[in-house]
Amino acid sequence: MPFPHASLIAAAPDPTPEPLLTPVAPAPGQGSAGTTDVPLPAQPGTTVSGGFLPDWSVGEWLGYSGIIVLALALTIVATTTLWWMLHAWRSADDLRATQFSSTPRPARHRFTLLVPGRHEEEVMGQTLDRLAQQDHPDFEIIAIVGHDDPGTELVVRQAAARHPALIKVVVDDSVPKNKPKALNRALQIATGDVVGVFDAEDEVHPGLLTVVDSKFQETGADVVQGGVQLMNFETSWWSLRNVLEYYFWFRSRLHFHARSKFIPLGGNTVFVTRDRLEWSHGWDDQCLAEDCELGVRLSSDGAKVVVAYNPEYVTREETPPTLKSLYKQRTRWNQGFLQVLGKGEWKALPTLRQRLYARYLLNMPFLQAATGLLIPISLAFILLVKVPTPVALITFLPLVPTVITLVAEAAGLTEFGRVYGKKVRVRDYVRLVLGLVPYQVFLAAAAVRSVVRQLRGDGSWEKTEHTGAHREGAPTPGSGERVLVAAATEATR
Repeated sequence: MPFPHASLIAAAPDPTPEPLLTPVAPAPGQGSAGTTDVPLPAQPGTTVSGGFLPDWSVGEWLGYSGIIVLALALTIVATTTLWWMLHAWRSADDLRATQFSSTPRPARHRFTLLVPGRHEEEVMGQTLDRLAQQDHPDFEIIAIVGHDDPGTELVVRQAAARHPALIKVVVDDSVPKNKPKALNRALQIATGDVVGVFDAEDEVHPGLLTVVDSKFQETGADVVQGGVQLMNFETSWWSLRNVLEYYFWFRSRLHFHARSKFIPLGGNTVFVTRDRLEWSHGWDDQCLAEDCELGVRLSSDGAKVVVAYNPEYVTREETPPTLKSLYKQRTRWNQGFLQVLGKGEWKALPTLRQRLYARYLLNMPFLQAATGLLIPISLAFILLVKVPTPVALITFLPLVPTVITLVAEAAGLTEFGRVYGKKVRVRDYVRLVLGLVPYQVFLAAAAVRSVVRQLRGDGSWEKTEHTGAHREGAPTPGSGERVLVAAATEATR
């Protein structure tokens, strides 16, 4: 039998399998036949050549950085606000330190109580009657009305006739009118060595002057700031949040500011020694937040400010009757802060920490305004642009202090209801939660408006209306007074 050809023998396959080999990627340009290596484009969010920075375009860097900065800024603002509002509850000692003495000392000071009012005929008569019921042995009341406000003047003069030994009437003929001008006008005839300020709608506890007098003696203070509390949380969704703002502000935050030795004073239930008011030449009648301005000047000069809050002795007030009225009020307050910032009195504070703290607090309207402008831009950016995961996670940082704040507000609402004998319902907690975002947007809008007004040089005074909603079932004023007020107003037309 003939042998196979040698070439066939060489081509026969070897039945023994080859060992498994680890595959080696071909070098660039040496791929399989018929293929060509094409480098893949860098994907957004990937690193460049193993580096540490994302491979973003210039636009992506600007957009993502803006979102990150905004998120961090909101987190800082929310965290500091939370820290301040919980100051009084950090310990039992802190809570006790915020209160008036339970055993007040015998009276030593003479008080002058200033009550300015403009178009307040609905509420001012009863306020003066309540102030006249103070159990302190030595005080006077000066009611200030405008020369062009016959309705309020009539109510005030009737109150003075009911309490001739206590109430004086001062007619302010300044133009244009505002609250600090009225206060300065009355200060000229004040006889007390301590001067207190109240608003036309205030409900004041009859023992307030006694505990304030004692606080001056116990502490040697130049200023004593008492508590003020809005009461009508049931009126609307935003009145609930407005009431809680006051609760945390006077119950806790002002005590923190006083301890830090830089405090924007409240607009009423504030008592200042006559010596300090003469040093400061009264109130700045060009400032829309004369209370804040006075507090800053006194703080910068080293005055001792003491804040005291007892639910029993708080001055009760109402929220502004409409959202528009609240909007104007917040605009005025914010613009007043900007005016105080521009005056620069805070630069005289003795320590760098106080100056930084003052700058931050007085800049709050700018921060709120910037937040109000940037929030919709950021939300649109997040919804319309694919955001990398790390950036998306950072945007959730402000939620942490915000959620904690919401829990603290719910606890504060419960305590408010218990302390003041108000029934808090489930729907009130629902309104509290649902109103969180709308109310913050509202505050930001008011801050934007304050910045615009300040830049335009518009310093006109926008008055807050009062209706007496915080007075439970009490006529304000009486029916006879209403008739006389209407007649007096009609006679001037």
